[in-house]
Order: sequence, then C-alpha cells, then structure tokens
Amino acid sequence: MSAKARLAELDITLPSVATPLAAYVPAVRTGNLVYTSGQLPLEAGEPTHSGKVGAEVSAEEGKVAARTCALNGLAAIDALVGLDSVVRVVKVVGFVASAPGFTGQPGVINGASELLGQVFGAAGAHARSAVGVTSLPLDAPVEVELIVEVD
Repeated sequence: MSAKARLAELDITLPSVATPLAAYVPAVRTGNLVYTSGQLPLEAGEPTHSGKVGAEVSAEEGKVAARTCALNGLAAIDALVGLDSVVRVVKVVGFVASAPGFTGQPGVINGASELLGQVFGAAGAHARSAVGVTSLPLDAPVEVELIVEVD
C-alpha cells in the first residue's frame, strides 16, 4: 500500500509545509536520500505546545508533539519528492527540551517513530537518536529531523 493511501486509511491529512524560521529549506535531496530540517510541533504556523517536557509539558503531551513534528517532516518530504517515493525511513533524530532530571526522551520521540511505523510498515523501522536539550526554537518541547531513502 502506498504511503498516501495508508495516510488516508489512518484518516491523517498532511499539513502544509511549515515556513522556515531562518535561512534554510524544509528538506533537501542528495542522491537517494532526503534530509528534513528540524521540524517543530506547528499547526497552521502556530506551536501546539511550549515549554520543557517534565515541567510545563507532560511526557504524553511531548509524545503528541513529536508526532506532529513527524507529520510536518512528511509534509516537507512530500512537497520535495512525493511521499510515495519513500523506500524506507533511515533515521530519526529527536531533540526534547527537558526539565532538569527528565530522562524520558526515548518515550517522547516514540510519538514520531510510532507514526512512521503506522505509515510505512516495516519500511518505517529506523535508526534513532533521542537527545535532551536545554531549549529549542519558539520554546518548543520537541524537534524532529527525518532522513529517508527515496527511489
């Protein structure tokens, strides 16, 4: 099943590509790889959550925000090469703005990883990093980058 068909089956609509906040593009293709810029949890250009996970944002809210980041990454890929050209998800890098002592970054980034598995099935299995950081742009709790292989 194509990724677009799977999204429809899951009743998920890709958002518009998020407008870059600075001097970069949402995604770049080199050879058979597409790299997305870091995607924030934005809907219609507005943050869905703000603050640090483990303080103002719960781990579950962070997981929802990570899913939103992944959806924005898929939108950037779709706009560049078409989502159905994705052969597999190669790597996900997730940054979690963490309150002192918060160590649940992997569970938060599961929001992105689980979505990719739902959309791409076995081809959505990927390498991953989940990193705790002090702060992120726009006081976002999460930022996610995707690397995918395309045909």
